[in-house]
Formats: sequence, structure tokens, C-alpha cells
Amino acid sequence: QPMMRNHTRLMTFILLGLTDDPQLQALIFIFLLVTYMLSATGNLTIISLTLVNSQLKSAMYFFLQNFSFLETSFTTVCIPRFLYSMSTGDKTITYNACASQLFFVIFFGSTEFFLLAVMSYDRYVAICKPLHYVTIMNSRVCRRFVLSCWAGGLFIIIPPLSLGLNLEFCDSNIIDHFLCDASPTLKISCSDTWFIDQMVIACAVMTFIMTLVCVVLSYVYIIKTILKFPSAQQREKAFSTCSSHMLVVSITYGSCIFIYIKPSAKEKVDINKGVSVLTTSVAPMLNPFIYTLRNKQVKQAFSYSIKRMAFFSKK
Repeated sequence: QPMMRNHTRLMTFILLGLTDDPQLQALIFIFLLVTYMLSATGNLTIISLTLVNSQLKSAMYFFLQNFSFLETSFTTVCIPRFLYSMSTGDKTITYNACASQLFFVIFFGSTEFFLLAVMSYDRYVAICKPLHYVTIMNSRVCRRFVLSCWAGGLFIIIPPLSLGLNLEFCDSNIIDHFLCDASPTLKISCSDTWFIDQMVIACAVMTFIMTLVCVVLSYVYIIKTILKFPSAQQREKAFSTCSSHMLVVSITYGSCIFIYIKPSAKEKVDINKGVSVLTTSVAPMLNPFIYTLRNKQVKQAFSYSIKRMAFFSKK
């Protein structure tokens, strides 16, 4: 009888969240709610500006629009569920909900890396081949680039997920995290997870290295080109068109490196949770601000849209 009971498949998990301290929980709840609302508002503003504004019709803004869509989707997969769980005290999540959250977190996350690589190539063409920019980065090429990013994300997630769906969970159903992430979920399976563990690491490292190489190469060429510019003013202008993308790249890759440097197991869980809060709530909130505050065209488009809305509301 006990043998039988041990091998029934668990159909619900319990997500421990970030802390048990009620005061700290209240703080985290407010913090996550505010960052989520800001990131959704900021990213949706960028999406609508790039859709309606004729000034923002270049390749750079097409990629930015897709990036904002990815960021909104990514943070929406992670944060609202956790906010619900904190406000109701209900920490359970069904097996299917957990599997779909895991799928979308990795899918949107890896697609974002591919898109950052494409965006750095776009900056490379803009600065190193300015005369051919419009012909090289035409709308067909841009659409193909974006489709390839999504296909790449899908290609990365399907092998480990198809194996992961066969895992058995029998003894423990407590996931020490606030979302269904790969490593804490694999930890509690009673199947042999060695192969799938290696596969997850291989897929993550492959995505990371491939895209990082593209980003670094693009920026090596960009910096070489900029340093050859005769006037300081030209150099400054060229650097400022890249600075926002460089900032976002540093935040995204930096937090990832942090997760994969292996500290001790207990610390690893805490660090993972902390970094996950940054990547799922803080980074998506910062990105719209990084892109808009550094960008004259976006600021102009924004004030123009506000003026138009004010004008129509007066009518």
C-alpha cells in the first residue's frame, strides 16, 4: 500500500514564495504591484507609440515594439499570479498551470535574448553602414528577423519541455520559489533528472553564448567605427543611439550570469529568487524608461500624441 501511494502523480504544487514574514510580504506585494503596473504602462505606451506614430517607423522601433511586447508578456506570466497568491494566501498551483508558466517563462525569456542580438546587429548596421541602412534593414528583413527570434525561442524550449512532461512527482510538491522555474521544479521530481538537467543547462548556455557573441561582435565593430569619427559631437551622437540598448543588454545578461554562477545550494535558492524578482519585475519596468529617456524621437512622439489627445478631448 505505501508503495502505491508514493507513486500517485501529484497534480498540484505549492509555491513557497519569497518570505513568510507578513510585514515583508506586504512590502513585496506593494513593490511588485507598482513595478508591474509601471512596466505594463510603459511597455504598452511604447507599443502604441510605435504603431501610430509615423516618425517611429524605422527598423529600430519595430524591434523595440516587439521587445516591449515580449517584456509585457514575460512579466505578465510571472507577476499577477504571485500577487494573487500573496493577496489570497493560496499558494497552490496545478500541474498544468505550472507547466504552462514554465513554458512561457523560458519561451519569452529566450526569445528576448535572440531579439537583443538582432537589435545589436541593427545598431551595427545603423552606425557602420549608415548609407545602406534603409535597404539592408527593410521591413521584410525585419519581419524575418523577428520571426526567427520567436522560432529560436520555441526551438530552445521544446526539447527540455517534452522530456519534462514525463517527470514523476511523488513525495514532495513544494517548490521553493514564487514561480515555476526549471531548477526548483526539477529538484522535487522523483524521476532521474540528470539528463534533462544537462539539457536545460545546454540550451541555456547555447542561447546565452550565441546571442552574447552576436552582441559583443556588433559592439566591437560599432566602437571601432565610432572612434574613427572625426568630431567629438558625431562620436557622442553615435554613442547615445547605442547607450540605451547597451544598458538593457547589461541588465539582461548580467542577471543571467548571476543565476548561473553556482553558489551553495541554500544561497543559490535565495539568490535565484532575488535575481528572478529583478528579471521578472524590475527589468521590464526599467526598459521603457531607459529607451524613452535617452531617445529624442520617442519623447517627441509621446508629447505629440499627448497634445493630439488633449486637442481631441477639447473638441
